[in-house]
Amino acid sequence: MKLIKGIARFLGVEGDRSAPPPRYVALADGLIVTETHAEAWFVLSGSNTDLMSESARDAEHDQASSALARTLSGHDCHLKVLWAPLNSDEYRNEAETLFSAGDYAAWAETRIERLDDLELPTRLLLLGVRLVERSTQAKARGSRGVQEAMGIGSTSVSPKELARLDALTRRLGRQLETTPWKAQPATVEMLAWMIAREQRRGAQLPTPDGDGTITGAKLAQLTRGRVLPYPDHLRVVDQRGETSAWTAVLTMDGFPEEMESPGAGEWLRAVAEITYVPEYTDDDLERDIHVKPVNAEPSVRFKVLHKRDALKQIDEVRRLAKEQRQSAAKHSAGETAQEIEETEETMTALSRDMKREDVTLLEDHPRLIVSSDVSLEDLRNRCDAVIGFYGGLGIEVSVAAEEQRELWLESQPGDMLRVPDLVHTRTVGAFAGSWFWGGASVGDDSGPIIGYLTGSTPGVVRNDLTGGSERGDATTTAFIGRSGRGKTTAMMLSLLDSGFRGSFVLALDFKGDMGGLVSAGQRYGLNAHLIETGSQFAGVADLFTLLSGESAERAQTEVPAQLGIALPQHLRMRGAETPIQSAVNEVIAEGDPATWKVIERLRKSDDELSREAGDALYELSLTGLGAPFMGKPSGTTLITPNPGIWVVQVPGITLPSPDDDRDDWSVHQRLSVALVHSLLAYGISMAGRKDLRGLRKVVAVPEVHVLTATREGSSFLQYIARVGRALHTALVVDTQDPESLASLTGLVEQMTTVFGFQLTTAEQQDAMAALLDLPKGAHTRQLIQAIGVDVTQEIRHGHCIMRDRRFSSATVQFDVPSLEILELLNTTPKTQKTQKVTSEPEGASA
Repeated sequence: MKLIKGIARFLGVEGDRSAPPPRYVALADGLIVTETHAEAWFVLSGSNTDLMSESARDAEHDQASSALARTLSGHDCHLKVLWAPLNSDEYRNEAETLFSAGDYAAWAETRIERLDDLELPTRLLLLGVRLVERSTQAKARGSRGVQEAMGIGSTSVSPKELARLDALTRRLGRQLETTPWKAQPATVEMLAWMIAREQRRGAQLPTPDGDGTITGAKLAQLTRGRVLPYPDHLRVVDQRGETSAWTAVLTMDGFPEEMESPGAGEWLRAVAEITYVPEYTDDDLERDIHVKPVNAEPSVRFKVLHKRDALKQIDEVRRLAKEQRQSAAKHSAGETAQEIEETEETMTALSRDMKREDVTLLEDHPRLIVSSDVSLEDLRNRCDAVIGFYGGLGIEVSVAAEEQRELWLESQPGDMLRVPDLVHTRTVGAFAGSWFWGGASVGDDSGPIIGYLTGSTPGVVRNDLTGGSERGDATTTAFIGRSGRGKTTAMMLSLLDSGFRGSFVLALDFKGDMGGLVSAGQRYGLNAHLIETGSQFAGVADLFTLLSGESAERAQTEVPAQLGIALPQHLRMRGAETPIQSAVNEVIAEGDPATWKVIERLRKSDDELSREAGDALYELSLTGLGAPFMGKPSGTTLITPNPGIWVVQVPGITLPSPDDDRDDWSVHQRLSVALVHSLLAYGISMAGRKDLRGLRKVVAVPEVHVLTATREGSSFLQYIARVGRALHTALVVDTQDPESLASLTGLVEQMTTVFGFQLTTAEQQDAMAALLDLPKGAHTRQLIQAIGVDVTQEIRHGHCIMRDRRFSSATVQFDVPSLEILELLNTTPKTQKTQKVTSEPEGASA
């Protein structure tokens, strides 16, 4: 037998190099059945490791090592990392279910065009585990030949066998579901795509039968293509006989004895970081030259050895090293090679660790599949980039010569190990240290796309401001960072998405730079309005108008309280609040109440104190701050509880601090507090109205430190945050001061998502780190310091760290889908409420 194996090895036919391609019998959810065996296939979830703390990384690494050693022990496994291009048509179809207001189709189309420009691939992790052997190769080949010769060939699989295989898959899936990979059975559509993607690029995939399987002719279509092998690559030929793609299989020939993680030890995760510069023509050189990802696809077949077998191998190596050491000692030199001594010591220590801990060995056969649909020269440039990248990590990679066909077949799901020569034996901990599931991952699973990841793995980022209530989760989102880093623009993009979702969006703009939100909303057909302070907007914040429906009774007490705030101190000291309440009651009794009518009734009263109070309030109602809540309406559109966007601009207000005595408030401070009183009362009433519980509602507060400086403002924010889930109301805050925000326990406790932009002081950076759930320290401070600048130290607008509802954090780039929208959302103060922009849409980032 050894002689036969030696001859086979010499002739290059060792193993199953000559075996025919796999013949698929059936596909079902989580199952690939061939003539010879059945495999269970699972989709693995990626883990966010870029910003993970050291302790969290260690814990997850130990969990993965344990899963390999226990759950997959003895199984032949096949790990595949695939890159799928983002299908813009899917987002177009998704927009029909996401959005419902305005010209949402045009809004979604703008985003789709931008996604096409970005060409962001999606990483897919799939794990195949061989379940059972159905027949031997020889038997399968023999029966196939006889059946086909007699015309009775059959590729059917009985329902009983499928049911048994499905039960085995689900049993294994329940074990893998609890691992860091959170494995789920791959859908039958996913498996069909994985099998057909190489030979039938862009072809229509078959639909499953009524029982959820793909069999027969539909299954045969998946591999109906031609792949021509060449010494250093393969060519995929389409139905017209033309080359549609070039593919090369690279082998990983050698690894360093020791690799660190984080670092070179993450050789599978790092595949996402490989880039190259494509060949450009003279015409292309007129444009910017971009570095593109290679998107090499690892295919690793591995088998975790039973601990008994692993210990046997280790003991054999240790014994051999010992014999070599003893033999060398008997010679006259009496010196032993250092490598032999180190090997003996290493094997002894490894054997001891395996007996004490949950450690075993595995054998793996890593390959890298590199493809190009441009040209053969482009493929070779990609291969050179892969070889150079791994060479920098100390890993030897080469293009497999003369075995491209065998290695390509070996990488196909449902096949087998064909080239066993380049085997690597390592501990499960070392393989887990490759972090094949690691990288960058953050955001919601569904919802509007807001930008893209900038970490070690590419992908889009989704976030839905209004999704918390539907999940039964908290509903508060915070945008935090220094001025001029794009956080307000990022917030406005998210508010636009909420508007298209049919939400009522109320933005309290204390800085006066959010008028572009209305411009963009009107451009895409949303019900969007801009309300400013001044006589032209008199009465728009009248509490009698705002507190309608079931909240109307609150106006009877809220209006006197508001007028009492605006009233001069000497009149309040004389008891003017009593005649104000009386006037309010009388106006309500007459019907169609309004605050300006209360003031007119006071001015016409026979009581001297009432007239003085009325005259004082009337004069204040003519000011820019007083007109919105107690002036006589001039016909301007009022805020109504309907789906749409309402931006209330109140720039220049000055609110007193909680420590300021009310008697010391200036006129400007009194009017500021009274105006904000209207807006807060309206926000609370809107959130609490039973007849509006089904309406998505968003209350956005830019420059939230303006409100947190007052008791009323802090109470309002914490109230909306705490009741938001029950009342279907989302709270969105924007601040430059995370320290003051952190003091509002009720607000911080309800934060579901945090976007952290650049901050420069250590105190603020530590406060930001706590909100982002990142470890405090010099590394995190440096990260927050650098998040808002590019490699040239110029400002990078819209770049931030996102912490999602799962408490995962990653670096994210908010992306404005076109230059037109970027100009509309410009936060530079404008003199007009809206502006028309006619430039053609182009890609841009916030």
